[in-house]
Amino acid sequence: MVKKPRYFLIPLILGIFFCNYIKAQDNNHLADSTYPIITTFLGNWQRNYYGSDAPDTLGLIWKHHLGTGETVISRRLGKKIWSGAGWTGQPLLVCEKGELFLIQGAYDHHLKKIEAETGKLVWQYKFDDVIKGTGTIWVNETPDTAENSLVILQGSRLGVGNFLDSKHIPSYRAISYFTGKELWRFDQKWTSSYSRDVDGSALILNDTAYIGFENSIFTVFDPDYMNADTINGMLQPKIFEEHKLYNANDVYSHKNNIVTESSPAILGDRIYVASGAGHVWGYNLKSRTLDWDFFIGSDIDGSAVITCDSCVLVSVERQYIKGKGGAFKLNPAKVPKEAVEWYFPVENKDFNGWEGGIIGSIGINDSYINKDSTHLAAFVGIDGYLYVVDHNSIDTLQKVLGPDSLSLYPTPKLIYKEKVGPSISTPIFTQNRLIVAGYWGISIYEYSSNNKFILLDKKSGSFESTPIVYQNKIYIASRDGYLYCFGSKN
Repeated sequence: MVKKPRYFLIPLILGIFFCNYIKAQDNNHLADSTYPIITTFLGNWQRNYYGSDAPDTLGLIWKHHLGTGETVISRRLGKKIWSGAGWTGQPLLVCEKGELFLIQGAYDHHLKKIEAETGKLVWQYKFDDVIKGTGTIWVNETPDTAENSLVILQGSRLGVGNFLDSKHIPSYRAISYFTGKELWRFDQKWTSSYSRDVDGSALILNDTAYIGFENSIFTVFDPDYMNADTINGMLQPKIFEEHKLYNANDVYSHKNNIVTESSPAILGDRIYVASGAGHVWGYNLKSRTLDWDFFIGSDIDGSAVITCDSCVLVSVERQYIKGKGGAFKLNPAKVPKEAVEWYFPVENKDFNGWEGGIIGSIGINDSYINKDSTHLAAFVGIDGYLYVVDHNSIDTLQKVLGPDSLSLYPTPKLIYKEKVGPSISTPIFTQNRLIVAGYWGISIYEYSSNNKFILLDKKSGSFESTPIVYQNKIYIASRDGYLYCFGSKN
């Protein structure tokens, strides 16, 4: 039975809830005053929180060697060697008895627990392949032991030595935060999708997890290993529901590239998930069906992001469409055909096999401002430009063509634009800072109440992953093999 969900609107409430609950457990001495701060990709179930208190500079405080690993692209393309961590690759952050710890997946096949103050490795757990996605930390309210009160749900690529048609691919797993020991593994089904990897981060309400796997099956399951069953020699979690995030036409038009790489987000009684089959789906928590479908037709890699005015922001890659990729703001209170609030196209440009559009998710400042401030949204296109728009205001002087190159839509007011180089990372905001990473490096901007942007510092490097920020430090993994801690050395 899927329990009625509770909704946690901001990370502060999440932290207070987790901390108070865990402190109340008399038998849970290990988790006393331990709580997650960044619990999932883009921070919370609305995918709009990235930490707090950004620094002014990008001084190197420490770097941790994540290592290098082998992965197989396909039988035809063979093996590749990847270093560090890439997309989405955002670290998670936990306060444990007053000390901060990071959880970072890496291309050396390991999930790692790292001291945030020093960069020292605490433990690492080995997967069968490189880890691309960001995990989710689940607080188990009824653990069998103290060490299982915090659980990391983490995916990886399908496994070196495995191929799409392999019999078993357990590329999604549950790991104890305290010990680094495996609790269960989830065997990914072979579907019409050409992937059985897991990149997305689960959304968890009470005792129930929701995620779109790369086989494009939206799966509702029980994350508790105490309720898991042994299937095919593996302890696997109990599945409540499965829903296809594609249809037969998508399989044909996308040539089996119907991969779901995004992370779901909640708004009201629906969970929204963007599918690589070209849809933004709404899963109804009451009817337990996919009852809302906004069809774009492109590949969609970024996650749905929830705004303070109850809308959904979605990035659009330029693939399988005639027009330009870009960013949509959708109002899911309306029927899908009438849901577009605005569309912002970006220029076409080929880079690394992408034809243009936006690969990463959209960052917003809604969690950090009051109602009278400008509600900003930031994204970087494959065209190499950073765009910052006012997502609550329309440019009344123009309309733009949508991804189909036929539909005309309103477009938001452009606040700031700068050439920063191509990126698949997600820009992140704090109270008055914007942090942008990409293939040309990482930059930190200050923005004022009248929306003036000033570059404070910049550091070269190759970054695909998304950073987090906390207590005047920025944590981000690079393709050069390292996890970095940047900030003021003082």
